[in-house]
Amino acid sequence: MHMLRVLLTSCLLFGAAAARADEVVLYGAGSLRAVLSDIVQDFSRKSGIKVRTDFGPSGLMREKIEQGDKVDILASADMASPVKLQKDGLASAVVMFTRNRLCAFALPEARLSGANFAERLLDPAVKLGTSTPKADPGGDYTWAMFQLIDKRNPGAFVKLEAKAKKIVGGSAAPIQAGEDPIADAFKSGQINVMMGYCSGAAQRKAATPKLDVVEVPEAYETGPEYGLALARTDNAAAVALMLAILSPQGQATFGRYGFAPVGLPTRP
Repeated sequence: MHMLRVLLTSCLLFGAAAARADEVVLYGAGSLRAVLSDIVQDFSRKSGIKVRTDFGPSGLMREKIEQGDKVDILASADMASPVKLQKDGLASAVVMFTRNRLCAFALPEARLSGANFAERLLDPAVKLGTSTPKADPGGDYTWAMFQLIDKRNPGAFVKLEAKAKKIVGGSAAPIQAGEDPIADAFKSGQINVMMGYCSGAAQRKAATPKLDVVEVPEAYETGPEYGLALARTDNAAAVALMLAILSPQGQATFGRYGFAPVGLPTRP
């Protein structure tokens, strides 16, 4: 609450008129592209503030900021990247703004379900695709899931880590507009199961219609939690956008896109 009071005070001090003259630069996780584009479009229409966006794996987006990119807000698929920016003096405020769940997107041949989840992932016939740990929080959440599976199936972590094929999130081959490396990996037979965020289910099924969507069982659930890093609290335009993301309207938009909002009232 203290941080929100600071942000609101910033808006009052600097005023909407000054904010309208600014451009806000927002970097976001790839999984946020659709929902944040929607929120940003509505925000710009109402405020007159231009917002420039760029999306990609959260770890790589954080590294761009560390290497000198001038960014007002980082919307990350984890809390670790925003907290690191704040610790290093590159962010003035950090807040969690939504949650997600981890899902497995599986072709029917994988015969994957919640009841046989760990058993099937460990089966040699299952070709498992993941995001890249450290570069992409989706990979970090998946590796944490491997650890939880290992607690119930000793030795599972080594097997799962060895078989996991890192399809997205690496820095060596950035994804170009219009490319879908996950759909390509399914089509080429490289994988028959892909770990990802449940909010992306509609996109994955549109690209590969036969996919089953299997939520990670509660025993192996590892998050995810999304964090915002605000570079400066004296940037009224950026503060206004951050508040739009945290507002009930913004949070409701996250809900419509399959995320779990953290800032909605229990009653209308």
